Amino acid sequence: MAESTANAFIEESARKAFDTKHRDIINYNIDKYSMAFEKGKSKFANLENSKIKANLIKWKVMENLDHYLLQFEANFTARGGKVIWANDATEALEEIYTIIQRKKAKSVVKSKSMATEEIELNHFLASKNIDAIETDLGEYIIQLLDQKPYHFVTPAMHLSLEDIAKLFHEKFDTPLDASAEQLTMKARELLRDRYLSAEVGITGANFLIAETGSLAITENEGNARLTSTFPKTHIAVVGIEKIIPNLQDLDLFWPLLSTHGTGQNLTVYNTLLTGPKQAYESDGPEEMYVILLDNGRSKLLAQKEQRQGLYCIRCGACLNVCPIYQNIGGHTYETTYQGPIGSLISPHLNGMKEFKHLSYASTLCGKCTEVCPVGIDIQRMLLVNRKDSVDQGLASKTEQKAWQWFTYGIMRRKLVDFFGGKFKSFFIRKLFQKTWGGQRELPKLADKSFSKQWKEHQKNKE
Repeated sequence: MAESTANAFIEESARKAFDTKHRDIINYNIDKYSMAFEKGKSKFANLENSKIKANLIKWKVMENLDHYLLQFEANFTARGGKVIWANDATEALEEIYTIIQRKKAKSVVKSKSMATEEIELNHFLASKNIDAIETDLGEYIIQLLDQKPYHFVTPAMHLSLEDIAKLFHEKFDTPLDASAEQLTMKARELLRDRYLSAEVGITGANFLIAETGSLAITENEGNARLTSTFPKTHIAVVGIEKIIPNLQDLDLFWPLLSTHGTGQNLTVYNTLLTGPKQAYESDGPEEMYVILLDNGRSKLLAQKEQRQGLYCIRCGACLNVCPIYQNIGGHTYETTYQGPIGSLISPHLNGMKEFKHLSYASTLCGKCTEVCPVGIDIQRMLLVNRKDSVDQGLASKTEQKAWQWFTYGIMRRKLVDFFGGKFKSFFIRKLFQKTWGGQRELPKLADKSFSKQWKEHQKNKE
């Protein structure tokens, strides 16, 4: 199973890397992001200082996660909300279905949520004959295509305007040459009635505030507000790592998230929800549930070094700067969380044996670490993941033997010098041509080793 997952990744990577249409679309969208991000981050008086502060806050939270989760629960339930603890995806799905059954609900509206993607909620609800519809435009497009999100922030990044216009033409008979505005208005027309008719609304949350027992949701379309307001029951599915200590911490985290996610100073809609509708309030759900999702996060928390992967605020910035992601795209990873941060956390959330190969899908260029708004040392953590996979005996026998021979040879200068450039080039052609790929030419090694060249250079100087 693990070997087939890794082989599928390699095969799909090779295909996507040379798909010119895919590359053009991704480069176009990432270039637009890069320009917006450069402009957005200039608004920070001292961005590096903000990142250090954010890192320290998240470090403090992870070192005291039990305390902050219980504080959130106490404050949220004091306002009439209900907290459900889910150890894994199965428990979370069962709890959601129990609530829906109790409400005798047949229709659900959803706003964008990576946690619900993680537990594959849409497919689960479909299997129970519950009509669930995504209300975020990008997620709605992906749902129509029955695909997984391509990116944390922009789930339909891999599609061009022409692709989406064709999809809407096939599904809703809109013009083939429809503009982006026309497509958006059609989606709005289709979705508006669903808010009014749905009995249950399901969202995620960007942050949980322990001090006040609040959910903080940031978005650009307003669909999360409608999803959490119109239905009588609101369910929020949130990873346990999303806790921050105090309300004033949003003053730091909201701008960091929006700037690194989309280049905006602040997203259009920023909402705080603290329990269901109160007696003196005119709108909001009658019942509100927060499902605190573990689903492998405690395993990652137990890792002394890699636990910093839980600091992630899902801005997607590391994906946008990663040369690997830019070439192979999001679907190739076959995980909910893609790119550098996905390569760091997925082996712990989903199994090191099945996903250790993702930790090798990196150039270790360091751009991911450089751009991370909460200072996660992603490139070093990928190396730690590699070490852990070897320590756990997950390297193949062939790989182990190859590195034993390499170590033996490279530590003996006479052997390296004896098998000069011609021999080394021959062995590389025979052993690594397939790994290097049919689209690239293997590098030609120097005829003489550096050691030999240096000795000759020194002699000539005398």
